[in-house]
Parts: sequence; C-alpha cells; structure tokens
Amino acid sequence: MSEQITPETVEPKTESHDPAVPAAYAAFMREGWGDRELDLPAQPVAARAAERRAKLADAFPGERLVLPAGTFKVRANDTDYRFRPDTAHTYFSGNQTSDAVLVVDGGESVLYARPRSSRETDEFFRDRQYGELWVGRRPSLKEISDSLGIEVRHIEDLPSFDDDRKTRDITTDDDLARVADELRLVKDAWEVEQLQEACDVTTLGFEDSVREWDRVLEYGERWIEGTFFRRARAMGNDIGYDSIVGGGSHATTLHWIENTGPITPGTLVLLDMGVENRSLYTADVTRTLPVDGRFTSLQRELYDVVYAAQQAGIEAVRPGVPFKAAHNAAMEVLAHALADMKLLPVSAEEALDPESRVYARWTLHGTSHMLGMDVHDCGRAAPDTYADGTLAEGMVLTVEPGLYFQEDDLLVPEELRGIGIRIEDDILVTADGYRNLSGSLPRTSADVEAWMDQHRR
Repeated sequence: MSEQITPETVEPKTESHDPAVPAAYAAFMREGWGDRELDLPAQPVAARAAERRAKLADAFPGERLVLPAGTFKVRANDTDYRFRPDTAHTYFSGNQTSDAVLVVDGGESVLYARPRSSRETDEFFRDRQYGELWVGRRPSLKEISDSLGIEVRHIEDLPSFDDDRKTRDITTDDDLARVADELRLVKDAWEVEQLQEACDVTTLGFEDSVREWDRVLEYGERWIEGTFFRRARAMGNDIGYDSIVGGGSHATTLHWIENTGPITPGTLVLLDMGVENRSLYTADVTRTLPVDGRFTSLQRELYDVVYAAQQAGIEAVRPGVPFKAAHNAAMEVLAHALADMKLLPVSAEEALDPESRVYARWTLHGTSHMLGMDVHDCGRAAPDTYADGTLAEGMVLTVEPGLYFQEDDLLVPEELRGIGIRIEDDILVTADGYRNLSGSLPRTSADVEAWMDQHRR
C-alpha cells in the first residue's frame, strides 16, 4: 500500500498572496455546514463502459491494468487550464473528474477518485485547486459510483502495486495503449449519436460565424474563433481542438491557430473547427469561404477541384476497402488537376508513383484520420488495424483534401500564390457505404455562396 494520507496531513494549495488564516477563523469555518448526497442519474455510458472494460481485461488475462485520468496542467504561473480527462480513462470508466485512476483487474474494476472537499480540513475553503468554495463541489464517492455503476474508492487508498502481479500503466505501456485504441476504432450506435450531435452543433457554430460577418470584417480571424467558441461552450463541453481560422495566405499554413490576422475582401478564409460535446466526442469540419460571399472565377476553379477530390474520396469509403482508399481517390483527382495546370514537372501518373509524389508539394497532408473522442482518434493503434488496415462498419473518419499555394512558391503563377483551400467532412462507414455526419454544411461552390447569402449580414 502507498503511504497513508490522513486529513491532518493534507495541505491546501494556496499562494503567497493569500491572507493568513487565524486559528479562530479556521475553526469557525469548519462548523455549521449541512451535508447531503446528490441523487445523480445514471450516466448513459455506464453499461457500455462496463462492457468495454470486460473486453480490455480479456486482452490481458491475469494482469492488472491502470488507466489514470490525469491532473491539471499549468497555463501560467499559478493558473491551470480547464481540466479535460484522458480519453482512454473516460472511455473505459465514464469518469470525467480529475486525479482519478481506473484499475481493471480481471473481472473486477475499481475507480479511485478524489471526492468533494472534506470539512475536516481547511481544503474546502482554502485550497485553490480542489476547494469547494474556490472551484465548486466535486461529486462524492457514492455519487460517482451511483452515476457510473462502478465501485469507487478514495484516491488516497490507491495501492502501490508492489506485489508480483503483472501491472500495466497505460501512460507507459505501449501494448495497453495500443489495445485501448484498437477497441475504440469501431463506434457503436450511441457513439455515432454523440458524433452526430457534435457535428450538428459545429454546423451552428459555422452559421454563427457567418451571421456576424460585419464584425468578422472589423476584427478579423479572432472574431470567428471567439464566436465559434461561444457556441461550443454553450451547447457542448469545449472545442475539440484549437480552431484554425486562416484568412488569405494564412490558409496555406495547415495548423494556423494564431488567428490574429485580418479577414480581407477579395480573399478566401479557411475555417477548420469542431465542437467537443459533453460526452467528449468531437467533430472536425473544414470549409473555405469567399470573404465577399462570391468566389472569383479563379477561386471557384480551384475550389471546384478540391470539391471534386473530396467527393471522390468520400465515394471511395465503404466496408472492406483500405483505409487509404479515400486518400488515393482524392489524390488522383488533385494530381491530374495539377498536371492540367502545367504545374507538375512530370505526368500525373508519374507524380502519383509512391517513389515520386511530387504533386504533394501542393497537397501536403493525408486525406483522412480516424475521429472520435480525440480529433486524431486511435493514433496508437497498430498500423495493420488502422493506417494499413481496412475500413469496417462503424468507423468514423475525416475526408479532407486540400490545395495550398504558398506565398513564396516561385513554381506557380503569381495569381495562385497565397491561396489555400480545404474541405473536410466527418464520414461514418455504414453497411453499404457511408454517411456524411457533417453534410448539413454546404460543400459545392454554388451552395456555399447561397448559404452565405442566407446567413450573412
């Protein structure tokens, strides 16, 4: 067992600028408080989490598996980022509180958690990180247990695991991390509902951004970022990743998250944004919009090429095909378009050869990744089950080809330089093909223009 921690040994987390606490004040604060358990409803993920734990245990018979939730991360000095639990921990337990550890041991699972502040110590009124009067009421052990349907013990009782049993910690054990991710590759019906909800709220966030176009023109990229974040917090848990708002040439930087530039008439703006819902499933959607509400003839020509590539990629999605099928289909379209534009130093067929890929100067990235509780989901799965594997019903992946012409690229005509276009949707693999979970947002150039007319003011 680990060293026993008693209420008397717990020191509250305070700062140097906090005023001293006289003994009389401390004693007075510890008395006269009511106490009651909240009747929390059972979480819909509880039964599913139990089934997931059973599958995980079956993969490691006779072994003890440890999955921590993680703790707070410092943002600056004495302030922390808002806590978001480790994905595997929440997937297999349903818990979203900090400083918890799930232990799966054969057919038995125990969640070790940090419960609400005790009135036996100064923590509840002095501790800046866990104190109830500072950060709010944490659930009790019973409340967590009732809502998640799992045995819950105090984190202070977490054993040291220094016996002879094989113990795997997902933070250090590659095999456990791999299996945990592979179990998440195929989504069940409830998970698909969560992803659909995230996509639907994301659609509202895109609409919000266009409705405030007058402010967008005034304040630039920052306004879109803030507008979308407001929707994500109002109807979800958070954004699923830092929003990418690339106006003009910023669109050619794949992960432009500074979002500090202007939105300039006559240019395009690339918006890559996704809402994480309250079950921690995230959308990942990209649209490229004409700032004036109408594409120029050149912008439309390039946009339509990317749309054709994306459509080819989406139509390639179905059970049993390679994961890379969408990418290959999209790149076929883009490589031939680049050849038609006289940009390739070789033919499209030669450029598409895996030993060449010179077309990728202007496409840069893969077309797809898995999607779920992480925006780049299941990244530790073995290559033969993911990147080099085949698609199966219930998988969800992005299809997101793009064309990017850098400002200083002397191999393209000047009028192309500084233009970046990407279109991205979240695609569910169904029994007979696919379903576009984010399809409520327009994709064709004509539909984008009509949509902007409808929402912009």
